[in-house]
Amino acid sequence: MARVIPIVPEITPETKCGFCTNSKCCTYVTQQIPTPRSKYDFEHLLWQVSHRDVEAYKDEDGWYLLVGNPCLHLRPNGMCGIYDRRPKVCRDHTNDYCEYDAPAEDGFELYFDGYESLLKYCKKRFKSWGK
Repeated sequence: MARVIPIVPEITPETKCGFCTNSKCCTYVTQQIPTPRSKYDFEHLLWQVSHRDVEAYKDEDGWYLLVGNPCLHLRPNGMCGIYDRRPKVCRDHTNDYCEYDAPAEDGFELYFDGYESLLKYCKKRFKSWGK
């Protein structure tokens, strides 16, 4: 009996999104924020990450808030419900190197998943924190 070898389609930038099963890039938004420097700045950031699904991170480009909230147009099958009229930021998004290739977290220099992790960092950074 002949052995059947499956044909594996080539993954290219044009086809990559079709292989992604969790549409990770459409399940959050990020917002760059000014680099926190003072205790006041970090107190404000503590307040922000105290909210549900709000995290913070620092990467080579600076500091960001990460808000875990999926796009309203993301369909259950992972496709965009308004693809032909999607916003410019979506049109400009490149998948050359995206969460399909590696988790975004791999590029984080600092990552705070909530109040406790940021508070721990604040206490380490500011020896007089809480005194």
